[in-house]
Amino acid sequence: MRNPVAKRADAERFRALHHGQSPLVLPNAWDAASAATLVTAGFDAIASSSGAISRSLGYSDGEGTPVAEVFAATARIVAGAAGARGPGRAPVLITADVETGYGLSADDLVEWLASAGVVGCNLEDSDPRTGKLVPAEQQVERIGAVVRAAREANTGLVVNARVDVHVRQDGPEATRLERSMARARQYLAAGADCVFPIMLSEDADIGAYVRGVPGPVNVMARPTTPGLGRLAALGVARVTFGSGLQRAALAALEGAAESIRRGLAPWEG
Repeated sequence: MRNPVAKRADAERFRALHHGQSPLVLPNAWDAASAATLVTAGFDAIASSSGAISRSLGYSDGEGTPVAEVFAATARIVAGAAGARGPGRAPVLITADVETGYGLSADDLVEWLASAGVVGCNLEDSDPRTGKLVPAEQQVERIGAVVRAAREANTGLVVNARVDVHVRQDGPEATRLERSMARARQYLAAGADCVFPIMLSEDADIGAYVRGVPGPVNVMARPTTPGLGRLAALGVARVTFGSGLQRAALAALEGAAESIRRGLAPWEG
C-alpha cells in the first residue's frame, strides 16, 4: 500500500524548522526499523541516507541502487516512522537523500517523492559515475526545474542543495571555500531552501560559510567537525549525520558478534 501524498503544510512546517533559534538536527535512517528507533527516541524529523540505504540493500552508493528500490526503501522509512509515532500526533517529517535524482525528470522526481510521503530531498552537484562536479549552470537549471515542478504539484518540497566541492576536493585548495560558496549562492538564488557543503569541517570555514551564504547551511556531523553546541554557535541551520549512525550500529553488531565468537552471549561480553 502506498503512503499518502505528503501534505504541503508538513513541508512548510519542515521549511520553517530551518530558521529556528537552534539547528534542525536530523539523524539519518536507512530502513523502517532505524526510522522507528529514531522516532521512539524523540525525533520529530529525520533524514534518509543514500549510502546507508544502498549498503543495506546490497548495492554501492553513487546511484548503484535501482531507483524503484530506493523509493520503496524510502516509503518503508516513512511507514516505519509513522508506525512508531502512532495515531493522533503530527506526522514525522522526513527528507530523502536522492543523490542526483537517478536520472528522473524533475516532474517524475517530485511525483516519486510525494508518493513516498517525504517533505524534502537532497540534490547533489557531482556526477556519481565520474566523481566530477557538474557545471554550476547545469545544477542551477536542475534545482530550478525541481522547485518549479514542486510548486506546480503543490507539494512544497524542501530542497537541500548539496555542494560537492569539498568532498570531491575540486580544484586548488586555496580557492575551494570561495568557489563552494559561489555555488551555494547560485543554488539558493535558483530556489533551494538550504545548502549542504558536505565534508566542510573546519570551525573557521564553517563560520565563514554561514556568514558568506544568504541562506540556511547544513553541516554533516563527523568526529572531525565541531560538536553540536559549537555548530549552533556558528549559526549552522541544519545538522545531519550521513551514514554515521549506520556505521555506529554495525560497529555495535561487530562487538556483539565478537562476544558470540568467544563463546559469550552479547550481554556477557
